[in-house]
Amino acid sequence: MRSTRIAVSAAVLGALALPALSATSAGAASVPTAATAVPAVGCHDLPPLPYAVHAKAVTIRSKASSKSTALGVLYKSHQFSVAKKSGNWLHITDKTTGVKGWVSGTYVYRDVRMCLD
Repeated sequence: MRSTRIAVSAAVLGALALPALSATSAGAASVPTAATAVPAVGCHDLPPLPYAVHAKAVTIRSKASSKSTALGVLYKSHQFSVAKKSGNWLHITDKTTGVKGWVSGTYVYRDVRMCLD
């Protein structure tokens, strides 16, 4: 069992190393072309990701306060747009129900794009 595992590991490492070695020897002699050049647009130049609901449901309130009147509920499946931001509160329009109001930024926020440079 142990010798089989070692043999498989050696075969996998050999298969991974062979293309890398041939690419470095062939790549050293060639001149980079437009297809192999680094793209001009980086990850940081992309627009921010859209807002999303990160809870099962979020209460839509009349004012940017947790003690204000509840106007409705924003679910993950609802479509909504964000009009403005005040502190940790977002003024949204729930396009599914038509309700306008404030939701907490603790539960509704943009996902963060991870750039691997």
